Amino acid sequence: MPHKQDKTLLKTLQIELVKYQNHLIKHNEKIVIIFEGRDAAGKDGTIKRITKHLSPRETRIVALGKPSDKEQKSWYFQRYTEYLPAESELVLFNRSWYNRAGVEKVMGFCSDDEYEEFLETVTHYENLLIRSGIKLFKYYLDITKDEQKKRLHEREIDPLKQWKISPIDQCAQDYWHAYSQARNAMFNKTHHLQAPWRIVNANDKYLTRINVIKDMLFNVAYAGKDQDLVQPDTSIVFEYHPDHLIANIAK
Repeated sequence: MPHKQDKTLLKTLQIELVKYQNHLIKHNEKIVIIFEGRDAAGKDGTIKRITKHLSPRETRIVALGKPSDKEQKSWYFQRYTEYLPAESELVLFNRSWYNRAGVEKVMGFCSDDEYEEFLETVTHYENLLIRSGIKLFKYYLDITKDEQKKRLHEREIDPLKQWKISPIDQCAQDYWHAYSQARNAMFNKTHHLQAPWRIVNANDKYLTRINVIKDMLFNVAYAGKDQDLVQPDTSIVFEYHPDHLIANIAK
C-alpha cells in the first residue's frame, strides 16, 4: 500500500475516533483502554495515533512511574483508581495495574504473595469498574525477539528516541523467556468475559496502529459508524485463546 494511502486510511480512522468521542461525550460514557506488551512493542506510537485529534479536555493518558513509599504501603489498586475516567472521559493507560503480573514479577519488585494476590483479585477489581459503567479494553502488544532487539538498538542511536531508554528495557532481551512465562500466566488468570485480552501481533507498526483503532471502534456503538471500515484484521488483533500462545503469539 503506497505511503500516501496509508496516511489517508489513518486519517479516516482518526475521523471515526472523533465521531466516537462526540458520541461518548453526548452519552456520558466512560472508557478505559489498557496498553500492555513487550518493551519497544509500540505502545507509545499507538496511543499517540489514537489521541492525536481527540479533545484533550476529555482525553487523558496515564503513564505512572515507580510507586512512592506511601503507594507501596497502600492497597495496590489505589494509585490507579484515582486516574479512572469520570463521565464523558477516555483514559488510556500506558502500562497499568498489570505491571504486577509483568515487570514486577519478572524483576522481583513484588513478593510471590503479592503476585498471587494480584492474580486472584484483579478480575474482581475490573468487574467492579465495569459494573460502575466503565467500558474496559485490554490490549497486549507482542513482537518477536529479533524485532525487539532491532527497536531497542534504534533507541540507542536515535537522539529523538533516547528518552525511552530505561534500565528495565535494557534487560528485556536477557529476560525474554521469563517475560513470556509471566505473560502466559497473566492471560490464563486474567482473561475474562467482561474484560477479555486482545492480543496484537505488533511487528509492523503501521498495521498495529491501524488495527488497534479499528478493533476499538468495531467494539463500540456510535452514530454513523462505517462498519466495513472498522473491521480489524483478525491476524493482527484477536481475542486471547490458549491456542494462540502456540499458533499466533510471538514466542
